[in-house]
Amino acid sequence: MAVTDRVREILSWYNSDNPGTLTNLYRLLNTGRLAGTGKMVILPVDQGFEHGPVRSFQPNPAGYDPEYHIQLAIDSGCNGYAAPLGQLEAVAGKFAGQVPLILKLNNSDTLAKVDQPRSALTASVDDAIRLGCVAIGYTIYPGSGERNRMYEDLKELTREAKAKGLVVITWAYPRGAGLSKDGETAVDVCGYAAQITSQLGSHIIKVKPPKDHIEQAEAKKVFEKYNIPTKTMADRVRHVVQSAFNGKRIVIFSGGEAKGTDELLAEVRELAAGGAFGSIMGRNAFQRPRAEAIKLLQDVMDAFAK
Repeated sequence: MAVTDRVREILSWYNSDNPGTLTNLYRLLNTGRLAGTGKMVILPVDQGFEHGPVRSFQPNPAGYDPEYHIQLAIDSGCNGYAAPLGQLEAVAGKFAGQVPLILKLNNSDTLAKVDQPRSALTASVDDAIRLGCVAIGYTIYPGSGERNRMYEDLKELTREAKAKGLVVITWAYPRGAGLSKDGETAVDVCGYAAQITSQLGSHIIKVKPPKDHIEQAEAKKVFEKYNIPTKTMADRVRHVVQSAFNGKRIVIFSGGEAKGTDELLAEVRELAAGGAFGSIMGRNAFQRPRAEAIKLLQDVMDAFAK
């Protein structure tokens, strides 16, 4: 596929990267139903590790099989498929080249309850190269007492990934003892997380849809002084995207916990209206029956394509 003006513009934002990294970013932007639009929908399936198999896959038992998920990503026309090491090792050879792969390098589980969370490193950049991936994924928890260690680890992984021609995608999920539950998705905190992740050198930033809540007292003063709008999801997404180098970093939003189709698509339309570059949607897709999941993912893609 010939490079579109929009993809050419996006690639120009990453002009310090080597041709290998730019080629892999191009592959993500030029795969699937949204190819060439500058938008992307990625299927992530790290929930088996993060939440446990029964919570993740029993609603649609076909999901216990790793092949089910990658085939879903291919058949629905996703830009990419993201998963932990074992999940990708189970499918990478059989499905080689059929969809861009993203190796999630760190993961955590729900068996321990901790105030200052930090995910464990469970794979390497070399694993991503071996499996034919275009990108690595890494989760940071801004707000955790362990955040500085995560930032330092991500710095080293980013340096290695870029040197070896891979794209860096960072899950930026604020949490920890210093934040309230509402504060984890507060508009000011989500925007701050997007800025931090941009400063850490990530190419693509994944955050949760922001709520109409401002967590930081000093930030609240600025929001009020300059009348920054936050009432609609589109308003809040616009602020988060602006926080990522004035929209010159790709910001995609998670689908979150399972919700009804109408509610989900309404939220996606608001994300698109606010300038989101796309969605990374797991449970809301793979917990549905296959035909319904494909239709949902394609409806989400169509909302971003408009």
